Amino acid sequence: MIMNTRWMMPLSWIYGGVTKCRNWLFDIGVLKSQQYQIPVISVGNLTVGGTGKTPHVEYLIRLLLREGKKVAVLSRGYKRKTHGYLLASAKSTMQDIGDEPWQVKQKFPNVYVAVDGNRRRGIERLTSDPTTNNVEVILLDDAFQHRYVKPTLNILLIDYHHMITDDCLLPAGRLRESAKGKQRAQLVIVTKCPADMTPMDYRVVLQNLHLRPYQSLFFSTFRYGELQGLFNKRTRPLHSIENDEHVLLLTGIASPEQMKRDLHRYTRHIDTLSFPDHHFFTPKDATIIEERLRRISPPRLIITTEKDATRLRLCTSLSEFVRQAIYILPIEVEIKRDEQDKFNKEIISKSKLQASQP
Repeated sequence: MIMNTRWMMPLSWIYGGVTKCRNWLFDIGVLKSQQYQIPVISVGNLTVGGTGKTPHVEYLIRLLLREGKKVAVLSRGYKRKTHGYLLASAKSTMQDIGDEPWQVKQKFPNVYVAVDGNRRRGIERLTSDPTTNNVEVILLDDAFQHRYVKPTLNILLIDYHHMITDDCLLPAGRLRESAKGKQRAQLVIVTKCPADMTPMDYRVVLQNLHLRPYQSLFFSTFRYGELQGLFNKRTRPLHSIENDEHVLLLTGIASPEQMKRDLHRYTRHIDTLSFPDHHFFTPKDATIIEERLRRISPPRLIITTEKDATRLRLCTSLSEFVRQAIYILPIEVEIKRDEQDKFNKEIISKSKLQASQP
């Protein structure tokens, strides 16, 4: 907990009381959770952003597509300009469905991508509408607190650099609910792990989380693809960055720490320019970006994430100097400790089952 947020602790106690009461009402059945015949896999977290949900959802999509499944992704579509249920198409814009669903639809055009703040309605539309009723597995993006749906498999993501055991409730901390909420997950993934974790590091995490016997624990890290020019067709391997090359890491995500650490393997000259999560870039931001880039000594380049790239494309105020310097760094998830096969088997087995309690 950050020291200057201690004055907000009374508000966190009130917030915690409300969330505890809500969860209790679900636990005793006053508030009802709906389960479905179709397998529903939920991917979410206990904190506000920053655990790597989108790369993990994309990992699950690739795995299920390899199994021949017809997959749908259902998200609330954070910061979209539309309302209610909307099924994405090739013509959907980021303003229609939100940046993360738009990214998923662009990368996986044959996957159904839908948005709806009411997840039960979204599931019912996906399974009943003639266009999508052949769906075989539904992935719920960021739905760990959406208890009106009881998923077949509840996956909880925890950022290695912001462990829930060291955090406190909103607004003083980043927790959406008490860390005890982790008990609802059947599968827990500690994300954004360093490449050089030791056996002791793994044991410390396991001991601190105090998981139940029915819960499986995995660790994941990021694997990076080739750098891709955002406004041109240039590509270059990540290892082509020279140690004297200067990088401006431009992000609008909640937790870019691990990305910065990983880039330090290639160059010691890394400057960061961070905006809030899901930030829409303005003309003023374009000026700030150019000023920061010009202060960096050449050779120089800008590296950004795929999620930020979707919003940077909409910023028409970026100068040609900036546009030619921006590269996207694609991110994929890798399961650590040689447990990828074990992880995949758990997902595949659950993708064939009806929802059930742990």
